[in-house]
Amino acid sequence: MSAGTVVLVGTVLFAAGCSAAGTGLRDGGPARTETVAKSGSPPAPAGTAPSAPGGSGKPYQKVDPVALLMADPKVNPQVKRDLKPCTGKEYPVDVSYGKVTGGPAADIVVNVLSCADALGRGSYVYRAEDGRYENVFSDEQPPVYAEIDRGDLVVTKPVYGKSDPLAYPSGEDVVTYRWDGERFTEHDRVHTDYSNIDGGALPAPAVSPRG
Repeated sequence: MSAGTVVLVGTVLFAAGCSAAGTGLRDGGPARTETVAKSGSPPAPAGTAPSAPGGSGKPYQKVDPVALLMADPKVNPQVKRDLKPCTGKEYPVDVSYGKVTGGPAADIVVNVLSCADALGRGSYVYRAEDGRYENVFSDEQPPVYAEIDRGDLVVTKPVYGKSDPLAYPSGEDVVTYRWDGERFTEHDRVHTDYSNIDGGALPAPAVSPRG
């Protein structure tokens, strides 16, 4: 779980039937607190939320992440087609607000998950530019999960062997990106090979922990 100046706001809580792959030491997603991804809101900022990340005291504004993704031409059409509510109007989308590009407004990190197992289907970063949001990062190679960690963008991806079950990868890659003023560049990469004790009994990291 991220620490320091990480501020995480908003989560889509799965209803019954949207089960996560479990929790444990290899669960790399951050804690979530609030259901936000419901249809019907515009992608533009709407309303004032609590103080912005980093202790600046400036308010940041929530967005409708589903509308933001649907209006984004950079998002894979297949991701858009598959992005449907798990139940009712609850979409499998996690949203974080925080400073990761050094701009005056909070950036938005959006993770699209699967309803069946909460595995990451795609991760996106949006930067506020002239009153609108610009997609400045995307990773659509699942499973994947992105989060903000002390001003860095950290992307976690499980690594599977030929016979690995979905819930038990052989290892993971954790890649740290930093904003260079125009784009994200890779700053650090850590690969971990998991032991086979108890059958590699801990779940994949690129999931959103639920409960």
